[in-house]
Amino acid sequence: MHELTINLHMHTVYSDGSGTHADLARAALKSGVDVLLVTDHNTWVQGMERYHRAGKRRVLLLCGEEIHDQDRDPQKNHLLVFGADRELSPLADDPQALISAVRAAGGICFIAHPVDPPLPAFGEDDISWVNWEVRGFTGIELWNGFSELKSIVKGKADGLFYAYFPEAIARGPLPEALALWDRLLADGQKTVAVGGSDAHARHMSLGPLRRVIFPYEYHFSAVNTHVLVPTPLLGEVEADKKTIYDAMAAGHCFVGYDLPASTRGFRFSAQGREQTALMGDEVKANGSVTLQASLPAQAEICLLKDGKVIRQARGQALSHITDKPGIYRVEAYRRYLGRRRGWIFSNPIYVR
Repeated sequence: MHELTINLHMHTVYSDGSGTHADLARAALKSGVDVLLVTDHNTWVQGMERYHRAGKRRVLLLCGEEIHDQDRDPQKNHLLVFGADRELSPLADDPQALISAVRAAGGICFIAHPVDPPLPAFGEDDISWVNWEVRGFTGIELWNGFSELKSIVKGKADGLFYAYFPEAIARGPLPEALALWDRLLADGQKTVAVGGSDAHARHMSLGPLRRVIFPYEYHFSAVNTHVLVPTPLLGEVEADKKTIYDAMAAGHCFVGYDLPASTRGFRFSAQGREQTALMGDEVKANGSVTLQASLPAQAEICLLKDGKVIRQARGQALSHITDKPGIYRVEAYRRYLGRRRGWIFSNPIYVR
């Protein structure tokens, strides 16, 4: 399998971001990201999908959309839509109709920042997803960089500190988001987890101080979604787009926090009697199944079954043999800047 580092959920001047698509591409080329998935609010921007190059480096920029009901106050139920290739924001007031339309159009969709607390000091509302009776969405944005910031900032002094030291922010997905994901999985919904930056690169001021709040380049070096595709990309936009979205839909991906150390090279697989499974796949518990996690560097590794930790190890590998059906996934943690921080969150392997 070939690994791609993808940064998704970001905004440009077409909605509430400060940069152009070209600005984002330049930042991505510096950060080592392979693919950008841009999602302006209720705007499907056409004509921007292409490869950008700098020397031997290239980045593929694709355009999706973040759709939400602008008449609702506050504007909850944000949906990240990719691959539908049509404007669907008129359906924003009916989340189920929107999700069904995405599927009918051949697209994929992820519930954005499913848990998104308020930030009163800066006038930010709670914009969590609330319509949980919906079905048919591809997955959820398990780790959202901006939602996490809102959870730790208590006042303007905190906001000022993190504006200058953003590397101190990340702890991991919000515990409520992890618990929600495990409940969805336990209810029988195959739910793909992705990580998003929610990058805006806003120009902010506080008295005489002026600052770009989290430049795009910072975001692209932090929370990413690493996607495993069967072959390297061809350099052809339409073919490569299909390859990427198919892999994301299958759950062949993991969420990695690349700032403390690159997560590239992480693998989680299962070997059954008759088949091998990747993240997102099912494997039959016909006899025993061997689960294996391999990490690119030393970390605290946790193997979870049905949302509960069943094995822990310190190092770069973990192996576990089981004959018990369940939903198995991996979390890994590293210390960085004096704090234990989430590093890797795999998608599940379903042992049936």
